[in-house]
Order: sequence, then structure tokens, then C-alpha cells
Amino acid sequence: MKKKILVFITISLLCVLNVSAQETFKVMFYNLLNYPLEDAVPNREDDLEYILTDYKPDLFLVCELNNSAGATNVLNIAKTAINSNIEMATYVSNTSDDNIGDQNDLQNLLYYDSAKFIIEEEIIVPTYLRDFNVYKLKLNTVDQVTNPVVFYVIVCHLKASEGPTNQQRRFEMVQDLDAYLNTLPADTNILLGGDLNIYTATESAFQELLDTSNNITFADPANRVGRWNNNSSFVDVFTQSTRTQSGLGGSRGGFDDRFDFILTSENMLNTAHITYVPDSYQVYGNNGLTSCYNSRINSTNCGNSTSEFSFEIRDALHNFSDHLPVTVLLETDATLLNVVDAEISRYFELKNNITRYFLNIYINSHLLFNEYLDIYNSLGQKVKTLQLNSEKEQQFDVSDLQSGLYYLASPNQQIKSLKFLISN
Repeated sequence: MKKKILVFITISLLCVLNVSAQETFKVMFYNLLNYPLEDAVPNREDDLEYILTDYKPDLFLVCELNNSAGATNVLNIAKTAINSNIEMATYVSNTSDDNIGDQNDLQNLLYYDSAKFIIEEEIIVPTYLRDFNVYKLKLNTVDQVTNPVVFYVIVCHLKASEGPTNQQRRFEMVQDLDAYLNTLPADTNILLGGDLNIYTATESAFQELLDTSNNITFADPANRVGRWNNNSSFVDVFTQSTRTQSGLGGSRGGFDDRFDFILTSENMLNTAHITYVPDSYQVYGNNGLTSCYNSRINSTNCGNSTSEFSFEIRDALHNFSDHLPVTVLLETDATLLNVVDAEISRYFELKNNITRYFLNIYINSHLLFNEYLDIYNSLGQKVKTLQLNSEKEQQFDVSDLQSGLYYLASPNQQIKSLKFLISN
């Protein structure tokens, strides 16, 4: 009897503490293209929801937010598409350009999973044009008081356009950032996501970021340093432009530039308590096809039947922004607190939120064994009922359902429904 009690206590503790040898976090940086003031493409919020539903970042770094209303819109989309634990840092309009035109409508911001991360400090590093927004984060670990895992996230948007004057301006902005970084310990863990608007790695702003004589030196985790502009050999890291058609807002030059980056401090490549996962750097939506050079991202030149990113994903990316997001994975061996969200239940989960033919469901509670789950369409009409068994993972044929948005719910348990997309 005592042995059974001990086993029960152990299992209970494992339910409270998310014990894992390795915790992995998904990071995405995205230029939102003048959101929400740019309205040439109607209902582009639906495209953003589609993108976030597919990738589900734990940290979502953005630039080109216009106002607080737009920031809140993105938050609400993220809460629906990712999970209800997503929160945002404080929205503060750009403070840097009051002396040259007061154009304070392009702001950076961080969205984060509040069950995994705690914001300890928010810092603004001003420049002549746009702020660097710096966020000091702490992992929500079981021993965060005695052994905190702390790192910094920087979100930025450097001066655009070619030419010596603009290159110098970008360099001066990075120098302002360096002045702040000099106030931090040299072993500080830092992740930087931004639209750097840099055409080649030889540009002084990029060289300054990678300068090994700096207090903190950044690294390109993709290890794709070179002359990117109009060079098809770098197509796998191109992020702009997703478009060739005029009238959609933003650039329409076709796929030919690497402007968007996620960089890490060198120590995050291998020695920090939170590190970059090797080979995880990816431009989301970029299938790495040379034929995509100078094309629109949703064209047949940029994807085929064996490509990772489908037409549906690439079409959503094309419609929402003239940039593609950049993603990386981070990992830690620290143990996170399992902050259970009563709305996003642990009772059941979906293996994929976007599917064509089959829905794979993980059942995490005996309360759902041999129960039913109902599928509702976007109008709230029940279109299908699934009979569960007692297996941990169960697969159901949904090929008879048309393309669109659906909800999966339990008629007998008070569990929030899960959203999924069928893309035929």
C-alpha cells in the first residue's frame, strides 16, 4: 500500500512539474508591414492567424507595428492561434526620431508565452531614427530564485535603402546599441531579431555586430555570411520581397534580398544555459529553390509537391507582408514550472493544426477514453462526431470535410475547443 502511495505522489509531482531533459522554444521574427495602417490587402489578420496557427512560436518578435490598437489585435490573434498564455510587452511608440520628422509609427514589440517566460525589465535604446527595444527575460523554472536562467531579447529595424549615407546611418544605429551592450556583463545571453536592411555582410553595421573586439559579439546562426543582394546562391536565406505585384503595399521587387535576421550572442551557440539548437535557423515559407529568385513567394517557382512549405502557407505569407519571418529554436536543460492553463486543456492535443486528410489527436486524460469529440465548422454547425478509444494517439479520417476552419470539442467535458484547418 505504501508503495502505491509513493507511486501516486511521484506521478502527481511529475504532473505539477514539467520534468524534461530538454526544453525547446520556438522563436519567430516578423516584419508586419505597417500593421494595421496598411490595408491594401483586405482581412490580412486571417493570414497572420493562419501563419501563427501553423508555427506557434513561444517568442514572437515583430517590427512595423503602427499603434497600440494594432499591437492588441496581434495579441488577440496570437492568443487564439498559439495559446491563451501569450502576452505582450508594453507597447511604447517609437521615441527616437522626434528631431527629424516625428515619424513614430513603426514600432517593435515582443509577444511571449507567459507560462514559460517572465519579463524582468524593458529597456529602450534610442537612435537617430528608431528604437532598439530590449527585453530582459527569465525562464519560469522550478529553481528560478536560486538558479535563474536569464537572457535578453532585442528587436530592431535599421534604416532602409542602399547608398553610403544609409549604410552609415545603419552603422551609427548599431554603435548606439553597442554603447548599451557595453553596460552588460560580457557573458550575457542575447538574441537579436530584426529587419537589418543590410545588403552584404561587408557592410559596416553588420561587421560591427560581429566584431570580436566588442564586449558582446553576435554570430549568424545560419552561418550564411556573404553578399546576399541579388545573389541567387543565398536564396535559402532570402526574406524579401514576397511580391512582384504593385498595389499591395511594401516592396514588389520579388525574392532577392536577405534583410531579416535572428542573431545570437556567441555564447548562445554552445555554452549558455539557454542555447541555439544547431541547424534550426530557417526562413519560414522559403523552400530554398533557386527558381524562386525574383519571383513572388506563392508562385510555382517557389514550391512543388515535395516542398516543406505548401502553397497555402506561402499564399498567406504573400498576402500579409512583403517580408518572410525568420525562425530558430532555443533549448535549455532547466526544468520549467508547468503552469496549467484551464482553458487550453491538457486533456487532448492535436499533432498538427493544419491537415489535409487525417486528424491526429493525443489523448492525455482517461476522462476522454471511449468518449466522443465533435467537429464544428466556422458557422458553429456540428459536421462530424469522432468515437475515441483508450489509445494515447488516435487518427481520424477527415478527408470528407471541405477546406476551412473547424473546431474540435468535447460534448461531455468542460474543455475549451481546439481549432484546426483543413487545406485540400
